[in-house]
Parts: sequence; C-alpha cells; structure tokens
Amino acid sequence: MTVTSTITVPPGLPAEINITRLIVDGGAHDREWDTYDEVRRYTNAFVWDEKHAKPGESPLDAAKRELKEEAVIEAPLVHAAILFFKSSSLNYAHHIDVFRANTWDGTPSETEEMRPEWFSTNLDRSSSSPSTSTSNPSAVPTPTPNTSPETSLLPGVPYDQMWADDRIWLPLLLAKTPFIGRVDFGELNDKTGEEAISEPMVKWWFASVDGL
Repeated sequence: MTVTSTITVPPGLPAEINITRLIVDGGAHDREWDTYDEVRRYTNAFVWDEKHAKPGESPLDAAKRELKEEAVIEAPLVHAAILFFKSSSLNYAHHIDVFRANTWDGTPSETEEMRPEWFSTNLDRSSSSPSTSTSNPSAVPTPTPNTSPETSLLPGVPYDQMWADDRIWLPLLLAKTPFIGRVDFGELNDKTGEEAISEPMVKWWFASVDGL
C-alpha cells in the first residue's frame, strides 16, 4: 500500500508513495523544477524504451536481459530506486529504474558494452592510499562466481570521476535503502564523458521510501 506523503515530491517522481525520510533538499530553492516535453526511460545504465525493449518487456525484464548480455551474469534483481534527471538545455528528462543484487550466477566478464570493475565501499578514491589502491588491474584477483575480491586490495569508489549526485544516492543503494531522487543539472547540451560529469547540480532532492 502506498501513502501520500506530506512532503512535496518533485515532478517526475511518484507522488503517492510513503516517504520515510527526506535525505536532502538542496540547491536553488527559489528556482522551479525544469519542465520537459519527453521522458526517456532507463534501467540503471541500460536503456529501456521503444527502441531497445522487447515486446511486452518490463523494466525488470529488460534489466535482467541486459545484465546477461552485457556482463554475462544472471542475478535476482530487486527494484531499489527511481532517479529522475533533467538538464535546462534539453527538452527531455531521464527516468531511471535502479536495480540491485547481492548474489549472481556466472563470472562478470568484459563485453563490447561494458567492462566490470571492483571497488571498496569503505572509502572513496580521493582518500585512497597506495596500500589500498592499485593502478595495475592484474594485481586485483579475478572473482569467481558469487564472490568478489578482497576489499583490502581494491581502490575506493571513484566519486571524483562520477556525477555529483552519486555521492548522495550510492550509499543509500549500498545500505539497501529504497529511495527516490531528482536532480536538475545545468546546460548539458551534447556534452559527454568528463565534460558532462563536471556539470554542476542546480537543484536536487532525495528521500528514502517504504519500498517501491
């Protein structure tokens, strides 16, 4: 059962949902949320829309299929979060259904679409020391199915190479806390890679919820 919260939920996120805690409401409070003409749906980093989804495929089905195709593993995915992103220079928004899993079958392998990497969640890369990080991928053991390398041999999460909002929601994901969040960025236009990631957040909002 969902409950309408007394907290105002930003446009693009489910309004009727039981919010357990407001995590952050930041940025320009005198600025309205950006409007949009189109919403493009994604599952994690995997596109889920009319061009990519199979007939009758749900976001969960698409995520499982893409995980198998792109990482060569199968996992009991759980719906963990909903993210909504908008740029002031684009007329469309991104709706992302985030899934998570603690176990999997198979060995994570590199494909044309992705290259799996392991990181310690106990520290971020900016605080890593030589004893806890390595620039030599061969120094990190290859995990066997359903196992991960010893965290003491891994570098920290590279937040300095990630979108600014990742510092807010990734700890929630790792803590198995269901959440929803929206971020409005500046002018992304056709920016990609580091240029896009360096674009600052203008307005942001995150809250934990009682399930999705």
